[in-house]
Amino acid sequence: MSRTTTLIEAPFLLGFDQTRALIDRAQRAAADSYPPYNVEQIGEDSVRITLAVAGFTPDELNVTVEGRQLTVTGKREEAAKPEPRYLHRGIAARGFVRTFVLADGLEVKGSRLQHGLLHVDLVQPDQEKATRKIPISTD
Repeated sequence: MSRTTTLIEAPFLLGFDQTRALIDRAQRAAADSYPPYNVEQIGEDSVRITLAVAGFTPDELNVTVEGRQLTVTGKREEAAKPEPRYLHRGIAARGFVRTFVLADGLEVKGSRLQHGLLHVDLVQPDQEKATRKIPISTD
């Protein structure tokens, strides 16, 4: 039985192992649906990710960037008082880890918690397209 080659595994795409890993990570992250989020264009070169994190305090949230991966985590502190008796519980109380793969050059400008929504602002600074001439040797 022959193995099907995907485009990312094609022999003419050398050195794209990192890209494949990013795609795999993005697919795994897309499968999780908590907390819900929006991604909106807020300017020519600005993007905002808004996560619904009702019930979390700023101390229970963490926003980090490692390489091109933005990670937002939420961890609830264990309450010292007894848990209320809910008739309906629609607001999740569990912790979460939500990751986003950032495009090259996209930088996190800041984040703020407002009315149960965590806003993470990103900016894409102007980048000049660089063309580099490669010398040809005659050895």
